[in-house]
Order: sequence, then C-alpha cells, then structure tokens
Amino acid sequence: MTFSPTESTVHPETLTGLVARLFLVEEITWGDEAFVVRYRGQLTIPSERAYAQLHEALRPLGLTPLFRIEEGRQTILLVRGIYDPKPSNPWVNLVLFVLTLLSVLLAGGLYSYQGELPAAGGLAWGAFLLSMMRQGLPFAVSLLAILLAHEFGHYLAGRYHKTRVTLPYFLPFPFSPFGTMGAFIQLKEPPRNKRVLLDIGIAGPLAGLVVAIPVLLIGLRLSALDTLPRLVPPGAALSLEGNSLLYLLAKFAVFGKFLPAPPDYGSLSPLLYWVRYFFTGRPLPLGGQDVILHPVAWAGWAGLLVTALNLIPAGQLDGGHVLYVLLGRRARSVLPFILGALALLGTVWSGWWLWALLIFLLGRVYAEPLDQITPLDPRRRAVALLGLVLFVLVFTPVPLVLVGG
Repeated sequence: MTFSPTESTVHPETLTGLVARLFLVEEITWGDEAFVVRYRGQLTIPSERAYAQLHEALRPLGLTPLFRIEEGRQTILLVRGIYDPKPSNPWVNLVLFVLTLLSVLLAGGLYSYQGELPAAGGLAWGAFLLSMMRQGLPFAVSLLAILLAHEFGHYLAGRYHKTRVTLPYFLPFPFSPFGTMGAFIQLKEPPRNKRVLLDIGIAGPLAGLVVAIPVLLIGLRLSALDTLPRLVPPGAALSLEGNSLLYLLAKFAVFGKFLPAPPDYGSLSPLLYWVRYFFTGRPLPLGGQDVILHPVAWAGWAGLLVTALNLIPAGQLDGGHVLYVLLGRRARSVLPFILGALALLGTVWSGWWLWALLIFLLGRVYAEPLDQITPLDPRRRAVALLGLVLFVLVFTPVPLVLVGG
C-alpha cells in the first residue's frame, strides 16, 4: 500500500466543526508528527456511517481519520496523508499464473508416474516433460480451481467493499509434490473496519472449501482401496498423507471406514489408536488398508491443507484476520501459544518448525482497520467463530508420514 503524506493547512476550527457534526467532543489534544489532532468523546450517529462521512469529508483536505478506543473512551485521531495505492502490473500476475500452471501440470504427471526418469537434457527429456504435463491435467485443473476460488474469494470481497486489493499472485514450485507454494493477494490499503476485514479474510477459505470438498469427494470416488505392505524394502519409500477431521470424515463417507485402517489395534482401543495416530502419525498402519489416491483426490487433499495453513490464527494469515476481529489487539497474546503448539508438532513433522519461524518473524503484525470502534454484528461474529471451527476441522497435525527412503 502507499500512504501519501500531505501538509494540512486547514484551520483548527474547520476540523473541529467537521468532527462535531457526528461526535460529541469532550476533549481536544493538538498533536505533532504522530497526529494532527485527537478528539475524545462520544459518537452521535452509528460508527460505521460516521466513519464513512468523516473519511469523505477529510479526504480532499489530505487527512485520514482513525477511530479508536483509548482508555475506555471513543477517540478520533486525524493524521496527515491519505492512502493512494498505485496500480499494480497485471502482467506479473499473468506470468506467475502461467508458470504455476506449467509447474502444477508437471507435478500432477509425476504424481502418477512410475518408472525411471530419463536423463536430463535432450529431446527425450523434453518429450517426457510434455507427456507428464498432459497426464497432469486432472490434478492441475482440480488444484488450481481450488486456489483460484480461494484467492478470488478474497479479491471479490475486497472489490465489493471498495477496498483496493491486488489480483492473485501464484507461486510456482517446480518438481515439488504440488508444483506450487500457493497464492496470495495483497491489501493495498487498510480495511475500513472489522466487518470489512472479516469479509475479505474469511471469503477465501469459504470459497476454497466450496470447491475443495466436492473435488475431494469426486477424487475419492475415483480412488481405490488397497493393502499397504507390511515391510518397506530397503531403499524404497512409502508416503502416507496425514488426516484432518474433515478428510477423515470424507474417507468414511466414501468407503464406510476410518482410513488408514491398521491390521489390528494391538493393545490400544480404536479411540486411543486414532487419537495417537492423528497427532503423531504412529503407529504405522503397515499391512492395513488405505486409499490409493487418484490425482483429483490428491488435489482435494492439498486444497484442505492449503486452507488449514491459511487459517492458522496469526498475523496476516486469514486465520489471523479472524482472530483479530474477535479479540482486537488481545490477539497478540495468543501468538506465544500458537508458536509453542507448532514447535511441539514439529517433533512429529519437522515442517512445522519452518512455519513457526515464519510466523515468529512475519506473523506479529495484524491488519488493523482504520475504524476500530465499529464492532462485528451478530451474523459476522457467528461467521468468525465458524472460521475457527473450520480451522479445527481442516488442520492436519502430521501432513505427511514418510516410511523408509
């Protein structure tokens, strides 16, 4: 975002007159570089309407109002400058999307390929890559449909609220299991209030899940049950995808059993076995049954994982927006517990250590709305709580279990 500072030459009585139209002024403090003036008192009209009116009145004067609660009192701060984001270059978005498409096509083809890879370089290697991309079409279409729905959920919600956002930036990651590191959009200006922040933040996961769940169920219908080997030969590797509660229920809906099903539960009860397996990936269900995922099912599972990562309640992630609108600045007090939980989960899947580091470095800043007085309405509060419930349903404690290799 771009914040254009300006020098205000407006007479103090003019500013106070504009504010007094909608605010019972009890105290005035003239500021310095941090703010022009601070008013404390009480709004006389609903806060959402008040902010819209004052924002429009002050914009030609080069000032931006901030609505805050300070020391338990409603406060209006006027600061110099206006948010004036510059247009982004859509060609960057298009090029990244095309590169991601090629990378995901290749990942989909390699997922179902069995055999030796040809030597790199030459016409044979080029023909092999083209063949893999053709075979990767079902996976690529499925996964990119989920990611596009997620990102355009954010984008369209931003446009609806007249909050300027970028088009999605897709991140190619060639020769990785998914072929991409996902995608993101960027807020080019702060959201107007908590309601707007929630709508933009939650629209992505909800839209993504609307596509991901049917994709997953269709993919599971195309998949088959098979028996896992009791032993993994030396030098070979077996990869098992992890479970979220939603993924576990989806497999139960299609196959009528909780999978992967071990050959026996040993000394554990079925409940204790599943609690332990869900959070540790152990004991390994070798010799039991599991789903051999069709590429479409693999894309659906990846869609749930991407949704879960975005819903981690920290910082600028979608889950961070949800937590902030519910708790305000108190959301920062939750961060140590999130980092501790990820560090603990890192003992069973080391990838969580990287996520803990990224959130520690980048996840301490929240998207604070310009108007922090306007509260969530009851419907949006219910939607925010639904966002936390969805995080619990799609979170995968152990995304991948690698046996052998």
